[in-house]
Amino acid sequence: MKPEHTRVPVLPPQPDAHADCRAVAPILARVGDKWSVLVIMMLRDGPRRFNEIKRLIDGISQRMLTLTLRGLERDGLVTRTVFPSIPPRVDYELTDLGRGLSKPVIALGQWAIEHRREIEAARARFDGRNDTA
Repeated sequence: MKPEHTRVPVLPPQPDAHADCRAVAPILARVGDKWSVLVIMMLRDGPRRFNEIKRLIDGISQRMLTLTLRGLERDGLVTRTVFPSIPPRVDYELTDLGRGLSKPVIALGQWAIEHRREIEAARARFDGRNDTA
């Protein structure tokens, strides 16, 4: 018996897909978070003050808005500008990076708004089917 196929090429090293997933997961968690999506949508037209954002986003607590804005600022998506006035005025605005993200986020948010009723109906059908199981 004689060995065959002894000239098998060596494949170049492949990028570690798991490392890429691990690196991207926290970014997707930030930009996919419901509050982040809504904040980015609210900031698309320009800077807004904290209380203005809070009024525009129904159901968000002051603490959650603070944490969301802080996380978006940390990730370089939002800037926070403090104006020396009495009382101090603080504006939040999308950075260039945040404006680039706003396009797909706004599309996702608009899709969710347009298809909300269809999804609610599908959930009700699914839940009704599984209640009898």
